[in-house]
Parts: sequence; C-alpha cells; structure tokens
Amino acid sequence: MSAAAVEDSFGQPTLLEAAELIASRLTGHRVEIIGGQITVTPPADGPHGEVLTDLMVPLLAAGLHRTCRVVQAIGLWLPGGPSDYAVPDLSVVDADYRDHLIERNSYDPAVFRLVAEVTSSNYMADVTIKPMVYADAGIPVYLIVDRRNLKVMVLTDPQNGEYRVHAVHHPGQSFALPESIGAAVTLSVDEVLAAKK
Repeated sequence: MSAAAVEDSFGQPTLLEAAELIASRLTGHRVEIIGGQITVTPPADGPHGEVLTDLMVPLLAAGLHRTCRVVQAIGLWLPGGPSDYAVPDLSVVDADYRDHLIERNSYDPAVFRLVAEVTSSNYMADVTIKPMVYADAGIPVYLIVDRRNLKVMVLTDPQNGEYRVHAVHHPGQSFALPESIGAAVTLSVDEVLAAKK
C-alpha cells in the first residue's frame, strides 16, 4: 500500500508525512512508526554513543563489514502496518541491502542479520515493544545493551511475533553471537558496558 492510499479525504497528512514533518523540525531526534504510532526519541547521550562504538569494534574486527555491512541508524521496514518502520541503533545487514530499499530510507527486513539497541530514554520500547516487532519482522538476532540494569540480552529464534530464545549476560561474562550473522564474534559484557562506568 502506498503512503498516498493512507491519506484520508480531509487532506490530513499520512502517518509517513507527519513523521517526516516531525523529523524535519526536531533535528537529531529519532522518529519511528511502530504499531501505527509515531515515536520520537531525543538525541542520545555521549555514553550511549560510546557503548555503540564499543559494540561495533568486535563486529568490525571479525570482518563483518567486508562480508556484509555494519551500519548505524538505518531504517527497517516493519510488516506490522502500512507505514511502520524502526531505526535500530546498529544493524548487520547483507552486503546488497541497498538493493532492498522499500520507502523512507527503510529496507526490507529480509536483509537484516542482527539489530542492536542501546537503551536510553526509550528504555521500555527497546525491551518490551521492539522485541515483538523485530520478531514479527523475522530479524534473526536482536541484541539489547541494557545500560539501566547492566546486562546484555541476545534474543534469537523469532517465531509468531516473539523470540523463543532469550540469553541474558551479566558483567564478568563473555558470550558468542550466533554465527548466522556472518562471522564468529565474541562480546565481553564489561567491554560493551565500559562507558556506563
């Protein structure tokens, strides 16, 4: 369905048009449409960015950016509604992801191997809403860096709108990501959460 088909007969902007207007006026804010609702997240703090960088380093060191792509803040088109999309903090996508653009700088979920969120002011969305929508989209691996509770969660095996496997890792632990992302990657919770300290 096109965005134009969603517009009502009174000339009101579509959800996508409203999201674009909000994004143009709130520079630096992340605008998403999840479950037919526009969500706006203010710019993240510095430690959020540091955690994101600390998460990227082992992914890049494993060669993932050569065999596929490790990218920040690209749109993920969601199957839950005609205008739904999310903007994960970090994604591992197929090398040809650019050939799978759907709309509004958002790409087909089939090209996403992993999405990661580093919790910030949108904490509840990252740990309650996004697991459902990412599983519904069939994203194989959802990684959550929970800065509030000092843990890293890896959700896998999406089926019927939920992740069937939840692995929780705490400070002092290291763990391997599923090799289905394209390479063998081991993460240290202490290193990923170093910016929190």
